[in-house]
Amino acid sequence: MEVKILSVNISEKKGTVKKPVEEITLNHLGVMEDAHAGHWHRQVSLLGKESVDRFSKQAGRAIAFGEFAENITSEGVELVKTSPLDRFVGENVELEVTQIGKKCHGTSCAIFREVGNCVMPKEGIFARVIRQGSLKPGDTLTYKPRIFRFHVVTLSDRASKGHYEDRSGPRIVGLLEDYFSTLPRNIEVTHTIIPDDASSLSVLIEKSTYEEEDVIITTGGTGIGPRDVTVETVQPMLDKEIPGIMEMIRVKYGAEKPNSLLSRGVAGLIGDTLIYTLPGSVKAVNEYMEEILKTLEHLIYMRHGLDMH
Repeated sequence: MEVKILSVNISEKKGTVKKPVEEITLNHLGVMEDAHAGHWHRQVSLLGKESVDRFSKQAGRAIAFGEFAENITSEGVELVKTSPLDRFVGENVELEVTQIGKKCHGTSCAIFREVGNCVMPKEGIFARVIRQGSLKPGDTLTYKPRIFRFHVVTLSDRASKGHYEDRSGPRIVGLLEDYFSTLPRNIEVTHTIIPDDASSLSVLIEKSTYEEEDVIITTGGTGIGPRDVTVETVQPMLDKEIPGIMEMIRVKYGAEKPNSLLSRGVAGLIGDTLIYTLPGSVKAVNEYMEEILKTLEHLIYMRHGLDMH
């Protein structure tokens, strides 16, 4: 989907109307000579003409480009419907969305005082510079929504030989698809069945992390049986462990059903890939995923350096 650049705008002070210029230069800090450039996630602000037109109709007057302090005024995509980590890619530049909207400063803001309201906190978006270059009116950017990539791994000797129907892996896939369809978010899910074998699991994890998949979720092999090798394989590979989520799940369900305390599942980060190790039963998958999904998107953002508090 193409986005046409209608205006590029800068200001010397924060909280003031930006003025259109012939061209802007984007560097590792944002827009050169603009007050909002810096070492943070809101380097570049964008506002769509679609949003400006709606507000202009409500206000009963024309709104000039840059009047809401946006660096880039665009047309072609409803920017407010984009999501963090989506990208806008051009011939010379590349931007990554970092935030949708912001807190309005109200009457303390010059824009609010001059215009009487502000659409930027509601429908403007912010981005950081991924590839440096120049941008001017008439240029086009291609909108590329971010796709979260998941790898679901079932560990089961019997299921890998076709002697047993794997129900836990497909259940995880279904829960992921159902959850992210409500956001909405684009996802891709790969499902693999392997034996309860440490070597097979470690090779698969190394491949997934090398290909920069966002999340690996395993099911099976978290108990204390002689073939339960998931935790022993995954834990030494972790760069950072996230113990709280698994501890909370065990305590929550173990309070009523002590057998739930026997699972040794772990969660953490390997490179840039999150990994969760779940028990093998469908019931346990339902319980674990209910809690994991509450923080999963936030953890993905944290991994990319976005503070979404």
